[in-house]
Amino acid sequence: MIDVSERAAKRIQEIIVEGKCEFSGLRVGLRDGGCAGYTYLLEFEPKPDEDDTVIDAHGAKIFVHPLHAPFLMGSTLRWAEEEFQSGFHVDNPNVSRSCGCGESFDV
Repeated sequence: MIDVSERAAKRIQEIIVEGKCEFSGLRVGLRDGGCAGYTYLLEFEPKPDEDDTVIDAHGAKIFVHPLHAPFLMGSTLRWAEEEFQSGFHVDNPNVSRSCGCGESFDV
């Protein structure tokens, strides 16, 4: 469903350990918003919901709600560190258009 790069999985694990909290994985989903229709939802959570798909990728857990799964099919979650910013990025082959700022998209 969703591929997770080794670098992204390592960063997920680091954030969970550094936070010294009860999070066990990262929720990847969509929410309404932005000028193109959707934005990505990336939130650390203590446990998956009962009907979530749980992806174990390189030791990191990813939670995906069944309603979001079709829109994320074939996507890759990666971690990028650039000169002025770093963060998770979703490379989604289902995106039909995105806004000029790159923050929102449509599928």
